[in-house]
Amino acid sequence: MTDNNLSESNLTDLPVAVSSVIGVSQYLQIATFDVENSYAYNTLAATENANPLFWDDAVAQELTSGRILPPTTLSLWMRPHYWEPGAEGEQVALQVHFDLKKIFELPEAVMTDNTIIFYEPVRAGDRISNSQVLKSVSGPKTTKLGSGRFWVIDVEFKNQHGALVGIESYTGFGYRRDQEGAAS
Repeated sequence: MTDNNLSESNLTDLPVAVSSVIGVSQYLQIATFDVENSYAYNTLAATENANPLFWDDAVAQELTSGRILPPTTLSLWMRPHYWEPGAEGEQVALQVHFDLKKIFELPEAVMTDNTIIFYEPVRAGDRISNSQVLKSVSGPKTTKLGSGRFWVIDVEFKNQHGALVGIESYTGFGYRRDQEGAAS
């Protein structure tokens, strides 16, 4: 999804390392564990969500042909742990974001927007995978934070059958603080 409020940079203004990956699925990850109800129950309890769809098997059967997990827990199944056995280096979500910061030499970044669209329900036993797609990069911009660029990254989630279960879209702003702003 491209945000029309971001003025898109002409692809010739972007380094090839960036322009060549716009629209390309990257960093395929497959969860190291199956979706399970306990994560959902913890989330439901923490938010005091009493929706019978998530607690009552009869209601779930009637409405969704069986129990589903709360849609808002989708990213739980793919957030890497900071460390896990056998992994090399720090594990981070949204690697494309960190790649862009490095390529453009922008030490700071914030997420300015986050939207998620849900598709097929996630059920216990599913094995979720995701990949990241750089959708757009703006030309240079200056904001109150500093000078840098906006970018839009979609994270596409699928189940073990290849069915799309969600797309989470992030708009980030990578920037360098202006010198005069850094002193205050």
